[in-house]
Amino acid sequence: MDYFVVLAIGVPVVAIAAVGCALSQAKMISSCVESMARQPSVAPKVQLAMIIGIAFIESLAIYSLMMSFMLFRKLPSSEAILEIFKQNASSGELLSSAANVIMQSAVR
Repeated sequence: MDYFVVLAIGVPVVAIAAVGCALSQAKMISSCVESMARQPSVAPKVQLAMIIGIAFIESLAIYSLMMSFMLFRKLPSSEAILEIFKQNASSGELLSSAANVIMQSAVR
């Protein structure tokens, strides 16, 4: 059961990493454009560094989304989780307050 809890926490965390990549790209582009506006003579060097940096950040975003999709497929279905709650409730052990709510709605 702990494996599924870690998966359920890990999927959103990896997706949040993709959002962090987008924010870092925006900050990098903003800083590079500002530096090019201040010193137009170094614009080609700054632009080259910006493009290389964005390529690395974008690859991190692609890898994090790929990991999120891979982990999402490993999560069990809702029916399987409900079955685990039912089995544990029949033995007198509830895993969480969510299991209690599920069992009450299943009885109705």
